[in-house]
Amino acid sequence: MKEENKGIRKEKMKNYLYLSLVPEALIASQLSPSEFGSYYATGSLHHSFDQAIFFELDPNFDSSDFPISKIDELCKPHEDGSPHKSVYLSVYRVLERVPLSAFRNMYVVTADGKTLELSPAPFKPNPEKKLFLYQDLAPARPRVASILNPKEYTDRITAKDRLVHLEKLAFCDMKLGGLEADPVNGELGNLPYKNVDHLRDCLEQVRLKGGKNNKVVIRNAGGLQYRTIDNGFYVGGGGEMLFYPMPSLDKLENEYYSWWKSAQEGF
Repeated sequence: MKEENKGIRKEKMKNYLYLSLVPEALIASQLSPSEFGSYYATGSLHHSFDQAIFFELDPNFDSSDFPISKIDELCKPHEDGSPHKSVYLSVYRVLERVPLSAFRNMYVVTADGKTLELSPAPFKPNPEKKLFLYQDLAPARPRVASILNPKEYTDRITAKDRLVHLEKLAFCDMKLGGLEADPVNGELGNLPYKNVDHLRDCLEQVRLKGGKNNKVVIRNAGGLQYRTIDNGFYVGGGGEMLFYPMPSLDKLENEYYSWWKSAQEGF
């Protein structure tokens, strides 16, 4: 057997680079995106349950802000040949220091480890939509009522001429049901928002004030129920923005049923 194995070289495992939003971190791994999503959400023994949202980054991305050059040294197979699952390269102000040119696909993971892959697409604002509800994901996690579309919102929050601004922002837009057309009397339907009277008041305030108005609904919204996501996810800053659209309900129910079922059940 030893003679037969002579000259056989083990193929080098691929190293991946991931930018996690929940929590914000730069992570190297030898797991593919779907494998990493399952591991990141449930752990090695599948004893933990927590959502995960992350981007795959260009493996050729380089930066003096992070120890990218050490990935091959730090992230290599274990002695038994198993892949290295995760090496944290940074956990502080990661999003703002990674250029949008390094972003590849996005992965949205349920708490039981089901992974949905999203690809970027051109963003086209809907001129008929006048009210928005945003869930910021990084670097902070408020829930915000706004009259600005996603590109306007990104530009506003990351504008350097503002007294308080963010360098970069990742967020998603959320469904409003009947409140989008009528914040005061509209029906919310089966959307699971708490303190609906406060939400109505915030939406009505930004609608009446006009201008470039936003209003924080919840200072730290915590977990995200995926079934409340409207059009998709956004990440941007400095006048640039990437849009990662969610699949249609028909595709979720037919092509991505396993993920959608977990998302519906609260995982």
